[in-house]
Order: sequence, then structure tokens, then C-alpha cells
Amino acid sequence: MVINTSGPELPIRTHDLPTSTFSHNGSLEKSYTIREEPLGTTKHLRIVGIGAGASGLNMIRTLRLNLTDYDFVIYEKNQDVGGTWFENRYPGCRCDIPSHNYQFAWKPKHDWSNFHASADEIGGYLRQVCDEEHMRDSIKTSHRVEFAQWDEEKARWDLMVQDLTTGEHINDYADFLLDGTGILNNWKWPDVEGLTAFDGDLIHTANWPKDFDAAGKVVAVIGNGSTGIQVVPELQKKAEKLYHLFRTPTWVLPPRIMAWKMMGQNKELLEILGEIGIDAQENFSQETIERFKSDPEFYGRFVKTVEKEVNNAFPMVLAGSPLQTFAQQKAEQYMKLMLRGNKELCEALIPDFPLGTRRLTPGQDYLQALTKENVEVRRGGIRRFVPEGIQLESGEVIKVDAIVCATGFNTSFCPRFPIVGRKGNLQKDFRDEVPKSYMSCAIANMPNYFVFLGPNAPIGHGSVFTLTEHIAKYITRIIKKCQTECIKTICPSQDAIDDYFEHISAFMPRTTWSAQGRSWFKNGQEDGPVTALHPGSRMHFFHMLENFRGEDWDYIYDAPKKNRFYYLGNGFSTKEKGDTTWYLDNPDSKL
Repeated sequence: MVINTSGPELPIRTHDLPTSTFSHNGSLEKSYTIREEPLGTTKHLRIVGIGAGASGLNMIRTLRLNLTDYDFVIYEKNQDVGGTWFENRYPGCRCDIPSHNYQFAWKPKHDWSNFHASADEIGGYLRQVCDEEHMRDSIKTSHRVEFAQWDEEKARWDLMVQDLTTGEHINDYADFLLDGTGILNNWKWPDVEGLTAFDGDLIHTANWPKDFDAAGKVVAVIGNGSTGIQVVPELQKKAEKLYHLFRTPTWVLPPRIMAWKMMGQNKELLEILGEIGIDAQENFSQETIERFKSDPEFYGRFVKTVEKEVNNAFPMVLAGSPLQTFAQQKAEQYMKLMLRGNKELCEALIPDFPLGTRRLTPGQDYLQALTKENVEVRRGGIRRFVPEGIQLESGEVIKVDAIVCATGFNTSFCPRFPIVGRKGNLQKDFRDEVPKSYMSCAIANMPNYFVFLGPNAPIGHGSVFTLTEHIAKYITRIIKKCQTECIKTICPSQDAIDDYFEHISAFMPRTTWSAQGRSWFKNGQEDGPVTALHPGSRMHFFHMLENFRGEDWDYIYDAPKKNRFYYLGNGFSTKEKGDTTWYLDNPDSKL
């Protein structure tokens, strides 16, 4: 006798079953109805991304791997993908994170030419990723989002987009809006009087003219952040005379490999660095590149060892920690050595605030360039631009042929276009108040809106590539929850954001980030809240995003009587269409 244990095929849709329910007093109620779909049924979504830099490209892949039943389009204002690495092309532009860690974990590149890749090479990598992963169908280049407004009734974002090629304006909408415009994207001029009074070449490093040649010219470079440190030595080689102007000194570190050898604390790191061929300019030998290609075990060990060292740098910014004190002593010794003990330069360039207050930047060539005969340093404020050059606060007028502004970006987190949520324009909120976020990726009163590397993200902790991978997974889990649980809108509660900001404010005094000193970590202020960095280590941020805290969010359900369990449906599950015994395969899997 054969017994059929599987039973007859069960219906997935049960339209003819009764849907009435009993109230607490036993009377029939018909206001709530059963959803005639199995648990796990998805709702079709339209998702729109803004920006096709690293965050946008990675999001395409993350959605493909984890969602079904959706449309995704990215609007990118530039003519090609790459974000900041498409725009920044100034001489000497490169990343100060090791190349093999400044890449997607899922798309390793074995033939980086230098330990710190140039802008051209990083831009080429991103274009290669886009092409090899067939992402261009999801991207509209030369399309700029100009306006976004939340429609509460329709539970969606209404968008106005301009096609920059034709000038045409396009109306679009998004069930979920993903902002990947980036923090270092909206470049700014120095805040000085007479900005347009200068008769010579006025250049911003983020908008570098291809035809500019410094040869034989008198050039002024304003700013000594990461960009200034990179561009000064390149222009010094060509310019007849170079003036370097800045208000606040900054800690300049040795090249990373040299610094690690000076610290001498990680034997595993020193051992693997001894196995690679690299010259004084940090170019990899062809033999090393071939070994990276042919020996996956060695390549993986190299990448993980360097990544581990980058991750372990957080104690260096803990105020008064042994590592912070030791590193600052070494940095001061190094700067004095590179400046050849020049008392005037040392006084102008070596800060009196703690190491880490401003972004730490390697700059061997920079310090050496400042000692050259054709370079003069001016520390102090600028009164105004004049037709022949720059008038300093001291009254001195510096006559130049070109002014190069390495003055950075707008780091206020204020969007470049109006984004109008439930209670007004986010532009105004972030302009008038301290920008606050939920775990860096969501904002109060902005439903179904997520941002990559928003306020208090770990932007100064290491590679943004792996950061954006974790953030994308976190956001995708939330979207999938909404898509399968009949959640029409989701938004972090104001209480959760206030509590999170309270924790940030209490933690930051433990770090040198909050010490007095002008920094973009504090939106260019001497004092004030640290708005650009995460309150903890890189591992701390990854750990924080592992689990979704549903209690921190406000929901509106797309269901009769807004019943949160409407998604449970008709008693069946979409998992019954596949392997119905999956739970037997790995009973000891970790939670």
C-alpha cells in the first residue's frame, strides 16, 4: 500500500474562502479582509537612485541579487559614471587609501599600478565595473534631478529631472528614493570678497581645465587639505613662483608604507610588505602584479593584511591614547625632518591641535616642495581678490597669474536641489540646523528615502567601497521588508534620531575629531559638533548595520484598517513553491 504523504496540490490563491472575522463580542465584522496572496508575495516597486558613483553602481548589483519585481533607474548628472573620480582631474589627484582596498570586495582588481591609485585609474576601474556587469541599462547619464517632493496620498516621491543634453524636463516618480550624490561632490569657492575681481585664471581643483599649464606662471594655491597637499608639489615643479596660502595648519604624514615601518607594530604587515616589489614612488613592479594575478592566496593575504591595518587605526584618534600620543610624536619628527628644520616653516605648518583633528593625509612631496626656492608660504586669512591677485588680511597684495582654489566641498550635507518631505525642504533643515541622521542613511520626516554616507557616516575611517557595500545591503533589507510586508511608508522616528544624536554628542569628545581646529569634519568650523564621522571604529559601524532595529521606525501599512499582519495572507507561503524542507539542510547555522 502506497500512501501519498504530500497530499493534493494546495491552492496558493483562495479567492472563494470566507473573509469575515469575529469581533471581541462575537459579532461578524467585514471591515478587515484576508489578503488573497501567500506570505512573501512582493509588491512591484519603482526605485530611483541619484548618482552613479561607487554607491550607485554597487546598489545596482545589490538589488539584482536580492530583489525581484522592481524597476531601478539611476540619474547621473555627469556624462559618464564615476562620481568624484569622474570630476576630479587636478594634477596629482589620487586616493589616499591603498588601491587594493579601494575597490569592491566582489570585483577585485589585480593590476593596480600604484599603492595609491590615481584618479584616472580609479575612474577607469569604475567604468570597467559598469561595463563588465552590464549596468549601463540602469543608468541615465547627463540627467540631473532638480526637485523631489513627497506625495503622502500616493506614498511616493515625485521627481523633476532635466536631460542636460536636450534641456528637456522629465517628470518621474519613485516608491523609494536613494541618494548617492556623495559628500565630496558639491565643490565650493573660498568665502572671500571680490571673487570675480581677479583678471587671471581662477581655477577650482574639482573643475580643473584641461588646457591649463602652470609653466612660467606665478601661481597661488589656496588650501592645505588633502587636495592642496596633492596639487602643490605638482604645480611647484612647473610654476615660476608658487604662493601657498592657508589659515589652519594640518598634520602631514609620511607615505603610508613608510609610516607603517616607522610604527613597526604589525609584524604580519611588515612581512608581507617585504614580499612585494614597490619603488620609491609606490609603483608596483611588474613581477608583483603578475604574482597578484597568478597567486590568489598571496593576493588575498595581501589585501586582508592591509585592510586589517586600516581598520585598526581608530585608536589613533582617541584623545590621549598611547597610540595617538606615539603617532603624533612620530608625525612631528617627520614634518621637521622633511622641512629641513626650517623654523619659520615648522611654526607655520606644524599644528598645536591633536593629530586627527583634521583628516590625516600623507604628503612627503608636499613638505619637500615647500622648501624649494620658488615657493613662499603665507599662513593667515584673505581679505579680498583684486584684479592683480590676492590681498591678504595683513594688507599685502600678492600678484599672480593664476589662483588655484583647493578649498574643498560643501560638507554641510545640504542637498543640491530641494527635497521636500513631510515637514518641509531638507535643504532648509540642514542649512538652518545641525544635520542629523539615523545611522547615517535615513532622515526624519523623509519617508522611503535613504542616503549613502549621510551625516555621521564613517567617511574618514577607510575605503568607501566596502562602506557602501554594507550600507546597500542594509537599505535593501529594509526595502525588501516593505515590499513583502505591505508596508507603504517607512521612516525613522524622531525619537530614535534624537537618541542617536545624543549618543554621538556624548561620544565625540573622546576623539581628537572634536578638538578645537578648523575641519570639514565639523563643517569647516573651529568648534562645533562633529557631523561627518561615525562615533566609533569601522568595525563598529559594520556591526551596527548587521541587524535592523524595527522599533526605531514609523510605519504606515497598505492594508485594511492598517493591520500590520495583513501581509500574512491566505495561510500559504511563497516558499512552498520550492524546496519545502530547506530547514533540514543546515540546522546549526548561526543566528
